[in-house]
Amino acid sequence: MNHILYYFHDPMCSWCYAFQPVWAEIKSGLPDEVIVKGVVGGLAPDDDKPMPQSMQDYIQQCWQHIQEVVPGIEFNFDYWEKCEPRRSTYPACRAVIAATKQASEYEETMIHAIQKAYYQEARNPSDLQTHIRIATELGLDVPAFEDDIISEHTNRELNRQVLFTKQSGVSGFPCLTLSIEDAFMHVPHDYNNAQIALDTIHELLANHALETG
Repeated sequence: MNHILYYFHDPMCSWCYAFQPVWAEIKSGLPDEVIVKGVVGGLAPDDDKPMPQSMQDYIQQCWQHIQEVVPGIEFNFDYWEKCEPRRSTYPACRAVIAATKQASEYEETMIHAIQKAYYQEARNPSDLQTHIRIATELGLDVPAFEDDIISEHTNRELNRQVLFTKQSGVSGFPCLTLSIEDAFMHVPHDYNNAQIALDTIHELLANHALETG
């Protein structure tokens, strides 16, 4: 029987960016019976207004804090000078969904490419053109991607994943939840230690095996 480890995240979540190295370790250490499903939770809906200065200051402080507590994670603060920040992450979420439609392996590829563009190259991930350029750089079918990222189908899928995130009681990203049959169990994580999550997953699976005989 396969069990599902849900990864609730947002491509523009700075803590999700910091979690990527440990998340890769977690996935490589999972038991064979656990499959992974990514869920884009949508931090912030569509908004064309410039981000308030107070929020810009808060996010920059968050970046600085992450660099202090997660070794090896770096942010390019030129973003705040080169771009006009907007509090809109839905375009990035749609980009992941549109890329995944072409092939499942593009899900992780697009997430990483968005994070690289945003956090390392100071490109604006709230802009549709940024995602089209990323799709070109990744070798995707760009005309299909351009159609899909603005399609009603992609928007419905984003709304479905956002609703599932809320129904699952997720209050922050990243978040890991293990589904064993009909039970959903929170899996704690650490940004510097993959073993904390892996030990919890193994314990939950062992307990389930004992209970079901």
